Amino acid sequence: MAEILVVDDGSTDGTMDALGARYGEQLRCVSQPNAGVAAARNHGLRLAQGRFIAFLDSDDEWEQDKTRQQREWLDDHPDFGMVLCDVMRVNARHEEIEHFRRRDMLPVDGLILKWVLLHPTLVPTSLMMRREVVQSVGGFDESLQTGEDLDFHLRVAALWPIGVIEAPLVRAMRGHDGLSSLPRTYDDYIAVIERAAAAAEGKVEEADRRRALARAYARNARGLLYARRWRDALRLARDAWRQEPDVRERLRLLRLAPLAARSALAAMRASR
Repeated sequence: MAEILVVDDGSTDGTMDALGARYGEQLRCVSQPNAGVAAARNHGLRLAQGRFIAFLDSDDEWEQDKTRQQREWLDDHPDFGMVLCDVMRVNARHEEIEHFRRRDMLPVDGLILKWVLLHPTLVPTSLMMRREVVQSVGGFDESLQTGEDLDFHLRVAALWPIGVIEAPLVRAMRGHDGLSSLPRTYDDYIAVIERAAAAAEGKVEEADRRRALARAYARNARGLLYARRWRDALRLARDAWRQEPDVRERLRLLRLAPLAARSALAAMRASR
């Protein structure tokens, strides 16, 4: 029988009372003072007793068949620690806006640290993993306000084979103001990738390791331009140029120049 744990991270909207009134003892509900998503997930991990573990964030939904399909997949692949699925992204009105296909970024199943480094995207609601995964890699890094899911994904990929079910078994909300919109998102992202890339030295091809760093730097340089953090954006663009092993990719970094000019012009106009 499935075990359902609800961790309330310091909410003030009556969530716990509503769950208790509707579901009674069908759920195990625990509260903690607000400490962030990583701490909330770790609290649930410490309490969980099942062989398999899955997450469901408050603004996401599972399709009815998700847990059965992922459990059966892990039963059929006893050496794998985690299985992911596609995600249907929806807006605040629950209208479908994008089918996020995991195969586009993770083309094979197995020990895929290279691919996770190059495409470090994880929707926690889309995973199911064995209890042993948490025992081997630990929980989520509570020092990270954002990017804790990327960090966890990378640490799992360094030790465990990971698979993909090519079906959208999850509906995840996108386009609302969440943790990913915080200013420090860029800094957390870079810290996570740099740490993972350092740990991956000797485990993946050096060109792939450098390419992963370059992509992370370039991606976040673009975001920092929009955030008007000019100096930080320039530093990351310079680091991307130095790390990128492909000359053609380095030249594409020059496209950041007109973006920087447009962003600076917009900032000047706004300050008038």
